[in-house]
Amino acid sequence: MEQGKKKLEFNIIKNDPTDGHKGFGIGSLSLENITPVMVDVEEGEVWIELQAMHARSKTERGVRYVKSLEELLTDYPEENTKKYWIIWVAVDRKPEGTYYAGATACELYINRPARRGYKSMPEHVNHMDKAMKGKIIVHNMDEESRKRLGIFLEQHDPEMWERSSEELKKELS
Repeated sequence: MEQGKKKLEFNIIKNDPTDGHKGFGIGSLSLENITPVMVDVEEGEVWIELQAMHARSKTERGVRYVKSLEELLTDYPEENTKKYWIIWVAVDRKPEGTYYAGATACELYINRPARRGYKSMPEHVNHMDKAMKGKIIVHNMDEESRKRLGIFLEQHDPEMWERSSEELKKELS
């Protein structure tokens, strides 16, 4: 690894943000244990994209979202529209160590020349919540993207992969 380059890591649960008190912040959601992973379907690339948490990933920058996928594909040249997956990967800890606890996939479409895109924000928010609750929802992904994601997660941290559920491993193999 080149000096100066920071290795991207999965976020791991930290201490209780309320620090034991029962007042302000109780019931708030902590996003410290979720990491967005992106898959470029066409190129087959997989990477961690922390800025996707706030819709500021390198892929999404400079893009205005339209209301529906149909609008994007009708109003802008379809051949310029690329499909991506944003996978919300939750990490948790058990006595043996950290593991991939949940993973949910959402579609993202970007037409770079038109600077337009589409994603369902309610779906992204709901899937992020489900990943944090340990759900595995990747059956909506194409088979090749699922395999690439599985390979990426296993290579990123073989020990975390080994401690992960059989359901996750099966879905991503």
